[in-house]
Amino acid sequence: MTETVTSDFRTKFRAWRLYRNKSQLDLALFANISQRHLSFLETGRSLPSREMVLKLSEALDIPLRERNGLLLSAGYSPIYAENSLDSPSMLPVLNAVEKALQHHNPLPAFVVDRFWNIVRKNSAAEKLLMLLSSTSIPVNDESESTNSSVEISTNLALMSLHPLGLRQFITNWDDVAPLLVQRLRSEAMASGDQKVIEKLQSYVEVSELYIQDTVPNLGLLPVMPINIKVDNIELSLFTMVATLGTPQDVIADELRLEFFYSIDDQTEDFFRSISS
Repeated sequence: MTETVTSDFRTKFRAWRLYRNKSQLDLALFANISQRHLSFLETGRSLPSREMVLKLSEALDIPLRERNGLLLSAGYSPIYAENSLDSPSMLPVLNAVEKALQHHNPLPAFVVDRFWNIVRKNSAAEKLLMLLSSTSIPVNDESESTNSSVEISTNLALMSLHPLGLRQFITNWDDVAPLLVQRLRSEAMASGDQKVIEKLQSYVEVSELYIQDTVPNLGLLPVMPINIKVDNIELSLFTMVATLGTPQDVIADELRLEFFYSIDDQTEDFFRSISS
């Protein structure tokens, strides 16, 4: 094992420990190893076995993609496959995802990857997006509108926050936006991936939400509703997120299902009407 490999591992491993805000003592106790051994791993005085890399990755709740990276940095081959969602080995996952999406009709549901790109959606989601796109507010620059609309329509985060996306229909934007950005930041921190956040920071209005001091108007509901006005009808929705249990594939580990639920009868009736 070369010095370069050792240096790469200890740099990445320490970065993840600090990212998870764990002291060496806390992590050592959780992983059931000595703090001295953990310190030796971080300084390069000891070399990690493959089993130790996996044990520490589990203790730090590191995503499978990054676990593969840690294994490589320590001189070992990755152990987690990365199959496309349409590959034969992923058929059970794809079948389960499709059943969940269709079962959720007539309410919208999406499947997104680690960058919030939409990889699947049900028919209710398609109908809602078509309805919103037909009533969207045009912009002056036609080329900018075309390029932006393509990106927005394929990414749930951008669709929610971009001025040309759902944002123009959300009537309680001031309350919802800080919470949406906070969720995006939390998920980016959990995965160690900042790509979506960096993209969103290019929007000045979204960047300003990081330091917003206003307290959202929570009302009496247990969740923050997203109120969307369509054809003079105000829809009130909230979301539920689902992930796959015990994933052993990188792509499966990164999938998230976003289910939209209605808060009132008017919203429920609206989606039933457009599904018929």
